[in-house]
Amino acid sequence: MPLPPYIHEELKERNRYQTIYAKYEGSAAAPTAGLHFTKELLKRIEEKGISIANVTLHVGIGTFRPVKEDNVEEHEMHKEHFYIKEEDVAKINKAKKEGKRVVAVGTTSCRVLESIVDNNGLVHACEEDTGIYIYPGYEFKCVDALITNFHLPKSTLLMLVSALARKRICTERI
Repeated sequence: MPLPPYIHEELKERNRYQTIYAKYEGSAAAPTAGLHFTKELLKRIEEKGISIANVTLHVGIGTFRPVKEDNVEEHEMHKEHFYIKEEDVAKINKAKKEGKRVVAVGTTSCRVLESIVDNNGLVHACEEDTGIYIYPGYEFKCVDALITNFHLPKSTLLMLVSALARKRICTERI
């Protein structure tokens, strides 16, 4: 199983490197942002009235590839396959219409949501690949916050986090 470059130990228990909500095989690596979630934590989140929408995503090995170009806009972004059902889209759109925040768990989930959002801020059910490249200056249309993990310098993941952090700093009072 491919591990992020910052994990140096041998993986002895494969199920320890998988989210509790994983259902299908297909990822080149686990979506590490969700590894700390437990069934009990998800239950407590729902008990607070927070809706949880799911997306099936297959993290690609390219997610670990660093940006080597001096101009970040010249980087060729990898593609990752995803699927989101109508029932989950309805939860996200309801939250947006009610003025609630959409919090993505992981950068790939964020990329998926930003790939399927229209100009009105609504998402649509589909199955496809996303090659969206999010870096500072990007205008987020769906995602308001992000739960994420450690990211290496010169990674597209760090650029995505920087873009969202910039949005938060520029649009909210601190």
